[in-house]
Amino acid sequence: MHNAKEELLNVLKETRELLVLPDNDFAWSRWDDTAEALSEFDRLVANIESDRRFDLLDLAVLYAPTGSIQEVSLSSGWGREFCDVAARFDAALAAYRQDLQI
Repeated sequence: MHNAKEELLNVLKETRELLVLPDNDFAWSRWDDTAEALSEFDRLVANIESDRRFDLLDLAVLYAPTGSIQEVSLSSGWGREFCDVAARFDAALAAYRQDLQI
């Protein structure tokens, strides 16, 4: 599980770096601002870091088409970067889920 977990956490770290970019526009997301986005995002990451069980769908929804992270990316000028990160997220999440079932 270590490698899949590590890869997922790496992707989440990249995402967090994008979410804290100055001048991000949160108008079309479910968050009002950076602080609110990070509060939810960091809570989900903490669950993974500490191996707490939670519904991974809560995390996957953020990366879904028209999900909050994509909405921020499109209105903030990093939509292409989001597509790259989202593809890696999908692969990392699938591997992580597979490891959880072992």
